[in-house]
Amino acid sequence: MTTAQLVLLALVTGGGLWVLHKVGKWLTQLLEALAAIAVVFVTAWLLVKGAWKLGRWIVQHWRTSTTTAAVLLWCHFLGWPSLLITAAVIGLGLLAWWYWGRDSYEPWAGRHLRAWWLRWAVYARKMPRWLRACGLTVADRDPGVHVQVNPFRRSAVQPKVKAGAGQTPRVVGVRSGGSWDEVKVRLVPGQTPEDFDAAARSLAVARGVARCQVRELGPNLVSIDYQRHDRLASVVDCQALGALWGALGEHTDFRRIWSGRTEYGTDWFQAIEGSHTLVAGSTGAGKNSFTWAPIISMAPAIRDGLVRVSAIDPKGMELAYGRQVFHRYASTSRDALALLDDLIAGMTARKERFSTHKRVVPISREFPLELIEFDEIGALVRYVGDRKTREAIVERVAVLTTQGRALGYSMRGYVQEPTKDTVPVRELFPRRVCLRVASKSHVSMVLGEHAYDRGAWANRIGEHEPGVGYLFGEGIREPLRVRSAWVPDHVIKDLERFVTTPTGLAIPAQAGPRSLPVPALHSIGGPA
Repeated sequence: MTTAQLVLLALVTGGGLWVLHKVGKWLTQLLEALAAIAVVFVTAWLLVKGAWKLGRWIVQHWRTSTTTAAVLLWCHFLGWPSLLITAAVIGLGLLAWWYWGRDSYEPWAGRHLRAWWLRWAVYARKMPRWLRACGLTVADRDPGVHVQVNPFRRSAVQPKVKAGAGQTPRVVGVRSGGSWDEVKVRLVPGQTPEDFDAAARSLAVARGVARCQVRELGPNLVSIDYQRHDRLASVVDCQALGALWGALGEHTDFRRIWSGRTEYGTDWFQAIEGSHTLVAGSTGAGKNSFTWAPIISMAPAIRDGLVRVSAIDPKGMELAYGRQVFHRYASTSRDALALLDDLIAGMTARKERFSTHKRVVPISREFPLELIEFDEIGALVRYVGDRKTREAIVERVAVLTTQGRALGYSMRGYVQEPTKDTVPVRELFPRRVCLRVASKSHVSMVLGEHAYDRGAWANRIGEHEPGVGYLFGEGIREPLRVRSAWVPDHVIKDLERFVTTPTGLAIPAQAGPRSLPVPALHSIGGPA
């Protein structure tokens, strides 16, 4: 290579390096500008996002936000000693209010303060641990490992679960009443309310309470209800007949008949008109109170001829004690069949009368509500009498329960063994009540599948709790725990005199059950 070529090569190389230097310097300035712009935009985005989250948190937790702001402003302008003095005065005032005015303190202040305290001191702090212990979290899985199944060896490589990782449902609200805490929990993707139903018993044990029930509030929102105090621990008294004497039967709402108390401390009303009810429970579980409590509440309507009660009593004991209350009465299988035939004949006459005029027969003295009390229904459809008579009774019961609702006929059956073989018409009763039973499987037989998972723990009802049971059916997703009012023997005798006394007469204070004239009753299979 000549000298000229070497000089030319050096010049070209130097020019290239100079160009690269200028381009690199320009690119460095451009990247610095872009980085500065990116930092500005990222900072602005983070500020906007932080302000949005802060504002949403302030709105969602407005009580905490307002309290914190008020405390800070008070300390800044008035000082912390005045704040402590004011807080002490308010605390003493609330304590005095709670001591001397508990009826007004609880709805206005007590439940709100208790809910706030329980949320932050108990549920927000402990609920995640309870949910993890009960298996109510969704684990985050390693996306790099996929399930591979060998069709020959039937083996699989399971996806790896990250240690300590997972999504936990979040507590979004707490309400506290006199005996229940309602904890609203938002579900995470992959969970269903049925998952919480199955874990209700475990959640109750984790909280240390005897009862827990899960209610579905939305597709991804449930309420876990914890019972702190049992409102059904004591006996519920029936309505006083003296207070019902001046009531008119026309004012009775047969779709809201007072029957006892619910586990929430409210009155329990049940529909007698337009429904059929099956009550199942072991001996001594309190089925008798479920029979008499609504009849006591309907006493004015029975007296005024708006309700006619018929009784089928295979044992001839419980219902026979109040024989004069019933328009029809039967104690044997043949007499029960005759009674059912009489009811079906009346139902057929109503059908011919109203089939083209009314969709529902209006209750009146001419067409009263026919209430059938069928005690020990399993005895007559399974055990007692010949096979043809039992099959005929089953057929009549099926006709009444499928066709009698709109015609003013309502049947209430009572059974000890709720199996399908014992009560073949069990599914024709839309409303079911399960009292104390011996087996967990009986709960599902009476109340339906998954009823136990949803909180109907009827096999855990104690023998010292007669009349306590779980109600299910007709739009009720979660079983409702109720206690029917207790009706003593002397009240049943007073009821006989009440319903057989003309409206214009008064019942003597000390008169016995036979002191007033008794009208003739329609009797089937027994003396009046």
